[in-house]
Amino acid sequence: MKPAGAYLDSLSGFADIIGTIRQAENAANELIRETSGTPFGKTDAKNPVDMPENKNIATADNEKVKEAIKTTKKDEKSPQVTETQTETATEEAPVVEKTQEELLETLDALVGLDNIKQSVKSLINLVKIRKLREENELPNPPLSLHMVFAGNPGTGKTTVARILSELYKAIGVLSKGQLVEVDRSGLVAGFVGQTAIKTSEAVTSALGGILFIDEAYALAPDTGAGNDFGRESIETLLKLMEDHRDDLIVIVAGYSDPMERFINSNPGLESRFNRYFFFEDYNSEELYEIFDLMCVKSEYILTEDAKEFAHEHFKMIYENRDENFGNARHVRNFFENIVTVHSDRVSTLEEHTRDDLTTIVLEDMEKAAEV
Repeated sequence: MKPAGAYLDSLSGFADIIGTIRQAENAANELIRETSGTPFGKTDAKNPVDMPENKNIATADNEKVKEAIKTTKKDEKSPQVTETQTETATEEAPVVEKTQEELLETLDALVGLDNIKQSVKSLINLVKIRKLREENELPNPPLSLHMVFAGNPGTGKTTVARILSELYKAIGVLSKGQLVEVDRSGLVAGFVGQTAIKTSEAVTSALGGILFIDEAYALAPDTGAGNDFGRESIETLLKLMEDHRDDLIVIVAGYSDPMERFINSNPGLESRFNRYFFFEDYNSEELYEIFDLMCVKSEYILTEDAKEFAHEHFKMIYENRDENFGNARHVRNFFENIVTVHSDRVSTLEEHTRDDLTTIVLEDMEKAAEV
């Protein structure tokens, strides 16, 4: 058996190699406290751990040191791992990927969007059959998976794009399945030569997944300016889409009419973006359903007259909507206003019951609608 001092030397050596000094130090300190009372890294002049009388220490606690050595021992040729890297690796939870069936269930659970759900499923079926044909050495016609998401804000475009990225990962079309969201500011710089670099960086971060460009028409403003850097971004994007066509999908999104002008502004865009998804506005009942889901998730209960008010409210805003209609965004803002008004009212009560904390009354709805 090695003397205690030898164990300490081994611990220190192994900890230096793999960067886990703290683990080894804790095990050593526990042993020394019970044997010599000297902390790791220090010596006691009256009773040092390497003095002859301490050479034959062999308590059961030596097994803790041996275990520490076993768990930390590595090949000396292995790259050094820093303490920060070790802690990060320990703290990060493994990513649990959803199956195709689970992702389709998530898609089906979205309110409305019936035409979008069917389009997504048809696209998934198309991709699956193409892969089967390829496995059976059958030819496939050319296919572009880049898409245009057209519609008003708050209609679920980003949500569907996120589900689609995971679906493509699940069926093997994409290697990673992440969704990277950008707009003009994330692609265009203010000086000559920098836009191509900025666009390339955005594309690189999206490789293996989907690059989602919101309000993409801002890249080609209808101003006639010949030196707009947005056009440089478009040209760079088109080239990179071709270079990485096997592991990158680009979705451009925005209002319907501006998106049509954007696609028609460049022949390269027309040839690559030939698959359109039109996101229609939510009707009044769908808006109420979205609102009700928010209430249920946050455990708020509406009185009957509050429910009636909500139905009438969403019917009114739908019938009077314009091009700036926010759809689900309006619902979320309305819900947040209600929660604020409810909190103001309940905070004035001397005592609070569970019903007080969860019940939304007509007064809350009326005040929130005025905000």
